[in-house]
Amino acid sequence: MSSLDDYSTKLLLDIKDNNLVFSGFYLAKDHVTKVLIAELILPITSCPNCHDPLVHNGHCLSHIHYLAFDASKPIQIELHKQRLYCRTCHRSFMATSPLINKHCFIANPVKQKVINDLTVDRSMKDIACSDNVSSNTVLRTLIKFKKQPQVDDYDYLPEHIGVDEFRGVNRQLHFICVDGDSHQIIKILPTRLKKDIMAFFEKFPLIVRSKVKTVTMDLNAYYQDIAHALFPNAQVIIDRFHIVQMLNRSFNQLRVQTMKRFDHRDRRYILLKYYWKSYLTPYNKLEVKRVKYYKHLRDCMTQEQIVEEGLDASPKLRAAYDLMQTLRQSLTEHDSKQMAKLLKSRADVGGQMKTTLKTFKRNRKAVLNAATSKYSNGCVEGTNRRIKQIERTAYGYRNFSNLTARIMLESKNAVLKENTLSKIA
Repeated sequence: MSSLDDYSTKLLLDIKDNNLVFSGFYLAKDHVTKVLIAELILPITSCPNCHDPLVHNGHCLSHIHYLAFDASKPIQIELHKQRLYCRTCHRSFMATSPLINKHCFIANPVKQKVINDLTVDRSMKDIACSDNVSSNTVLRTLIKFKKQPQVDDYDYLPEHIGVDEFRGVNRQLHFICVDGDSHQIIKILPTRLKKDIMAFFEKFPLIVRSKVKTVTMDLNAYYQDIAHALFPNAQVIIDRFHIVQMLNRSFNQLRVQTMKRFDHRDRRYILLKYYWKSYLTPYNKLEVKRVKYYKHLRDCMTQEQIVEEGLDASPKLRAAYDLMQTLRQSLTEHDSKQMAKLLKSRADVGGQMKTTLKTFKRNRKAVLNAATSKYSNGCVEGTNRRIKQIERTAYGYRNFSNLTARIMLESKNAVLKENTLSKIA
């Protein structure tokens, strides 16, 4: 056993307990783990009950797992907890420290480190390896976090809300609601059923729900009915991304149908098949001057020439292309009047595009709001992307509460960063 300087050791390990005194260290049997010897002194000399003097009653020995600078060289503290005994009232007392909880052999700073590691996108096994703990210890720490009493504030709702669903436990769809301004998660529900969504938001008084100004969503009429019932003064906004996505999908279906009418060696077939990305590019961003050689065509052309020649294959395809491009431009320029005119278009644009226009007409007010409002469902889609990454890193979750606890830890409004210790103790 080698001697150890108490002050330097505490400074190095960031320990501020004055009742803990380090005296030496030695290597464990594995010749890797460094064991620090320390005594935990009880700072009393008389019994708190009868005030008679206490006598020494030995030590309680425990080996505490502590943080290490290098994960390949773990540290343990051989802790000798002082015990005192009162001969008058026959009570015994044992020294305690905020460094370690009762009946526990993992130091609280280790738990704090585990929680901090859970706030980043890492697997539990990776966290366990870096912190020299077991995967079960990481899971127990996460469970302690989710079991903390959550105080739901039913006196406030943000003015701008985004709603959507994501696929989670057992491939089920879960409802998620996000603040449109701060992008913080408001609530994650285990289902997206109307009764569950209504039951949650009805906990908020009507005067609170009346302050909500906008609710952004995809083209799901199911959510629109819920929004109108819950938030009487809110505007329903269809996400611009979903509008563009429907337009692109409808045009692509018509393009493929038109392409299949020609032989695969036909020039029109090649124009429509291999250069499909050019048709989805905004027309004003197509290359009009720089000529490029295209091996499938064995010709030198610009992007604009490819699009124009490909659209000559069908008048219906050209009409659908013009409608798609004009609608997308109206969205970009926030021109709701132009969009309203385009929704009334009677041009022959194919069955798929007509169906899309009917959907837009059925949700006319919400679609036009998308052109005038600056809010979108981008914050919700970004959150869903983060959730997918969390599930992918963990190879899926079987427990919904574990999944939501990990999501909240990795989100911007993670509750535990610094003062976690008092909550998980």
